Amino acid sequence: MTAAAPPDLTAYDAVLFDLDGVLTPTAEVHMHAWRTMFEDLFAAWGLTPAYTDDDYFAYLDGKKRYDGVASLLRSRDVEVPWGDPSDPVEADTVCGIGNRKNVVFERVLRTDGIAAYPGSLALLDVLEAAGTPVAVVSSSKNAEEVLRVAGLRDRFPVVMDGVIAERDHLASKPAPDVFLEAARMLGVEPARSVAIEDAISGVESAASGGFSLVIGVDRGVGASALTDAGAHLVVTDLQELVP
Repeated sequence: MTAAAPPDLTAYDAVLFDLDGVLTPTAEVHMHAWRTMFEDLFAAWGLTPAYTDDDYFAYLDGKKRYDGVASLLRSRDVEVPWGDPSDPVEADTVCGIGNRKNVVFERVLRTDGIAAYPGSLALLDVLEAAGTPVAVVSSSKNAEEVLRVAGLRDRFPVVMDGVIAERDHLASKPAPDVFLEAARMLGVEPARSVAIEDAISGVESAASGGFSLVIGVDRGVGASALTDAGAHLVVTDLQELVP
């Protein structure tokens, strides 16, 4: 971000935040959990090329869990039955494989906990003081638990997460569905609101939803990639948006 003054986010009708990588560093926990699970799976199934963190950004980041599994397996020319969300972790289905990852994620979250980025807390304080409505828009089914562990749940009247997306058959990011539904739940118009995302698919989702200002947070994916996806502005931390 340049030395120019940051945009006044309190001038908008609402600010909608992605969770993982924007409010909390849970993206790192997700990356670790996906890597652990897929390295074991690829070894057991003899899949090549080997899983890398580039796969996370290309096929998993920002998407609903099962959509991400199907996308990554498809990149290795592998198709398995979709199954059902109730599938056990031993099931060789999209849902079963996704559930394996979640076991690892929950174990790490319980063991290590999670804390919000200080810059994100500072921005939330500014918005709260101004009375600007806020919401969380996350593809994760763990969003409620992450917000609770991080001490953030009470700050958000609306949490649009992977549980609601699955229940209401909403398409994953990069489709605009989840951001548009969160805006509807909050009672605001996207054209008068802000969306903040760190994932390429999330930025594409907000941009295609017609949000007035789409802010990308570069936690490693690259500023140019976020700009190409539709971000109007890219920062490295939300502290840069605090007046």
